[in-house]
Amino acid sequence: EVQLVESGGGLVQAGGSLILSCAASGFIFDDYAIGWFRQVPGKEEREGVSYISASGDFIDSADSVKGRFTISRDNAKTTAYLQMNNLKPEDTGVYYCAGGRRFIGPWSAPADYEFWGEGTQVTVSS
Repeated sequence: EVQLVESGGGLVQAGGSLILSCAASGFIFDDYAIGWFRQVPGKEEREGVSYISASGDFIDSADSVKGRFTISRDNAKTTAYLQMNNLKPEDTGVYYCAGGRRFIGPWSAPADYEFWGEGTQVTVSS
């Protein structure tokens, strides 16, 4: 059974930090790129936050989080991470990790991802 399980969310004050983890099982983790997405209150679309290629040699992030969020992966542990620093109230949302292999559109398009986790809530208070 394919599983992606996010953890590490919580309530933090503005300026604080969190590390999200995405534990994968049931598929060949090394073959899949990982994307982190978030769904913020009041918006239907999931926003692409950060992306890391299967090998880890290509990384990208949304402009809104560049310089604050860092994505990484440990293929030996089949886990991806999202280090979030200097959090802002507008970062509040449910954060999801997703796995994909073939991308027709940009990495930030949710449609190209095959597997999704259930999400973890991040709340940043002002």
